[in-house]
Amino acid sequence: MQESQKLENLLNLALDATQEERSRSQILETGYDEEENRWELIVRYHGDAKALRALPGTRVEPLLGEYAIVWTPQEQIEALAALEEVEYVEKPKQLLYEVENGRAVSCIDSVQGRGAGALTGRGVLIAVLDSGIDYSLRDFCWADGSTRILFLWDQTLEREFTGEEINEALRAGSEEERYRLVPSRDFSGHGTAVAAIAAGAGETGAVGTAGAAGAEEESPYGRYRGVAPESELLIVKLGAAGERGFPRTTQLMRGLDYVLRKGLELGRPVAVNISIGNNYGSHDGDSLLETFIDEAAGFSPNCIVIGSGYEGGAAGHSAGVLAAPAPGEDGSQTVELSVGVYETGLSVQLWKSYADSLEVELIAPDGAAAGPFVPELGTARYRLGGAEILLYYGEPKPYSRSQEIFVDFLPVDAYLDSGVWKFRLIPQKIVDGRYDFWLPGASLLNRGTQFLRRSPEVTLTIPSTAARAITVGAYDGRRDTYADFSGRGFLRNLNLVKPELTAPGVDVVTAVPGGGYQARTGTSFAAPFVTGAAALLMEWGMVQGNDPYLYGEKVKAYLIRGARQLGRSAQGYPNPQVGYGALCVRDSLPGRDRV
Repeated sequence: MQESQKLENLLNLALDATQEERSRSQILETGYDEEENRWELIVRYHGDAKALRALPGTRVEPLLGEYAIVWTPQEQIEALAALEEVEYVEKPKQLLYEVENGRAVSCIDSVQGRGAGALTGRGVLIAVLDSGIDYSLRDFCWADGSTRILFLWDQTLEREFTGEEINEALRAGSEEERYRLVPSRDFSGHGTAVAAIAAGAGETGAVGTAGAAGAEEESPYGRYRGVAPESELLIVKLGAAGERGFPRTTQLMRGLDYVLRKGLELGRPVAVNISIGNNYGSHDGDSLLETFIDEAAGFSPNCIVIGSGYEGGAAGHSAGVLAAPAPGEDGSQTVELSVGVYETGLSVQLWKSYADSLEVELIAPDGAAAGPFVPELGTARYRLGGAEILLYYGEPKPYSRSQEIFVDFLPVDAYLDSGVWKFRLIPQKIVDGRYDFWLPGASLLNRGTQFLRRSPEVTLTIPSTAARAITVGAYDGRRDTYADFSGRGFLRNLNLVKPELTAPGVDVVTAVPGGGYQARTGTSFAAPFVTGAAALLMEWGMVQGNDPYLYGEKVKAYLIRGARQLGRSAQGYPNPQVGYGALCVRDSLPGRDRV
């Protein structure tokens, strides 16, 4: 296999681009360290990783299932791809947090509480891979004030903190001393909010201690308790040293590898929460990140839960179907993209079947045009108005049947020309005809940048498209209605049902760093309801001895079986908005009466 065919299309484009072009791009620079001229890469390989380590200047961190994160000089990438052991190489992408009380409607209250058969998550680990946690909050402590966090790995500090170290910090006489001992902080509050929904104890702190079961009296949990308030926690603060921005896919993969190995080491089942994602990819579950998650799901007793994202109402997706042109007609279709003022750059992905052949013409707001671009593989450069255009025609890869046409808009001056840009698609040979456009996540763009003919379906963020994860959308628990911002399915080509479930994601009251509670909205805050629910089911099955194999796809099946229909959903079930329906823990437990 030629070395370039082992490299992801986006990585090939990034290597073809100049350093100046990469520095102006929203996506091409991710993973590159200019100072060291080194790339951080995702590698799938077979056999032994020692051949990868033998490359000069290369560092390798093997992960589960013959995946690895590799840091290598740019001049070594061709040699890396040429290794017989290397199957495929991708560059990392940026992951985005969402910007912007569901126990009763999720049928959780009736299975919590005290007494025989009550479920609190005890004996099951909940892992939160996010922006960190305010470990000082009582929400994450036992009643004696000791922490329920077993391990906290802060990737930005490159340090792991144990529960014993956190307890020492909690006993410190001042905040200054506490953060001297354990300096990990959650600056955004996103991870703290997510962890509190999944496993917070509310205002009063959880009952009991780490080694003893709780008493049989009335529940002492606070009003804003989470779903599994006696689960112990594994926390990964995602990110790179010195960074405060969004993490990368490589850091998420390392975090998932870490928590699953910890669960195996401790002999505990793990419910994993991932409330971040991005828009880059075919949305078919075939990137190395998604296939890694699928393989990790079978590594140990675990359940991986991922929010479907905030792109449902963002107008960042447009789709259509091309037909073979009738005699005397060109059969073209035009997709219009409105670019807002002060846009410093953006990228557009066009995904289609490799069996289809089409040309693309790009028309600027002033009417100037470039193209039609001849569908030849590789990188091409064009100048159009105030933008330099990098265009890359990709090819199918070992893990994807689709073809990507990637267009990167780089401003010649400070900003792109605002107004309506047009993509004219001119069919040549059409077999399938479907095409999909995606913009980067809405949080990376100005509010006015959007497709004028939007398609809200297939707006799941990646990696919620991973087949073996439980993908969670959001609904408004007060009105019992779907939340239109929630990312929708199904997958682009596979027609796999995603999301499987919805959970409350509008004005969910949860903990904030420093103390107190506030309402948060987004699928980020719907996912931890399902993560906590998975912990309760694994407690019932694996900890209480009712079913030692209740994890993974079996948990998903039970949650799907118990899902209830939303009050005002006009579609049949499953559907691309809510999957099989809304989370109902009570009805998902085997043997429970269904009402």
